[in-house]
Amino acid sequence: MLLKKYVRNTCYIPTSNPAPDMSTIPFTYICSMNEMQHSNNINSASKLRIVFMGTPEFAVASLHALVEEGFNIVGVITAPDKPAGRGMKLTESAVKKYAFEKGLHILQPEKLKNQDFLASLKSLNANLQCVVAFRMLPEVVWNMPPLGTINVHGSLLPQYRGAAPINWAIINGEKITGVTTFKLQQEIDTGNILLQEKINIGNDETAGELHDRMKEIGAALLVKTITQLVDGTINEMNQSETNLQQLKHAPKIFTETCKIDWTKTTDEIHNLILGLSPYPGAFGFLHDKMLKIYRSKKEISQHSYEPGSAHTDGKTFLKFACSNGFIHATEIQLEGKKRIKTADFLRGFRFA
Repeated sequence: MLLKKYVRNTCYIPTSNPAPDMSTIPFTYICSMNEMQHSNNINSASKLRIVFMGTPEFAVASLHALVEEGFNIVGVITAPDKPAGRGMKLTESAVKKYAFEKGLHILQPEKLKNQDFLASLKSLNANLQCVVAFRMLPEVVWNMPPLGTINVHGSLLPQYRGAAPINWAIINGEKITGVTTFKLQQEIDTGNILLQEKINIGNDETAGELHDRMKEIGAALLVKTITQLVDGTINEMNQSETNLQQLKHAPKIFTETCKIDWTKTTDEIHNLILGLSPYPGAFGFLHDKMLKIYRSKKEISQHSYEPGSAHTDGKTFLKFACSNGFIHATEIQLEGKKRIKTADFLRGFRFA
């Protein structure tokens, strides 16, 4: 659904002035959006006052879509700058970088219940808040705007509630997943469903590849959701009205999740590799060193080899025995080395 483009209600930093050092500016706000008088008249998308909350690259696509469609983004809430890299230099989130480029008003609270932050958030007089890949919100935050708070979630709720829906859908061998927009409430990922869109998972598609497709689909769905919400044409659906009998969950990924169990089947291991690629990466061991596997192929065959044992011709393939065949590791990273194609790795590696 395409929306009529409205005149963007933003201000831009003059190019003649040098860019300020963002790390020295307090969380309160970086730059002022505008000084137009607040209005509670929200009978059109152009008059809607939206606060956006998000941090990683996945959220940038949604914020960009809202900006391009002319929505009035009166504030952007994102994570504080954090030390990163070898030099531990303060690094801005992807959302902050984009918001700064667009001259949007930025808040970076350490704690979401901080009274100064809550006062600043309330002063934005938002009608609606949108959350994409952000932390859990206290009720005092998500319940603040009259139209509530919308979240974009990377699954077809109520399936795959939790922190890692993209990863777990692939790990579990799903062929179809999707994106859901829903209203936030107290329990995580349980609010009323607004809109959903199904997404086919490609053969051998990694979590990273699905992530990149899903962020664009989710952004378009968010625009559609807000438009229908303002038009009054959206029908909310309580998640209790859906089938809750066989729910699959999407908990946070831990190191133990990433360790390959070679006693499992080729399908299970192959899906684990795809679901954890490129980050954090499924791993096994080769000569007592951690070996991350980012791409793989399946070979179904009967054998008597020990699960996890490595086999190679020293030139073209490296495969590991599992319960019903072998997993060919085609793109790998040995501990302390760079990610590389297996054929290139074998040219410089000597097997005892």
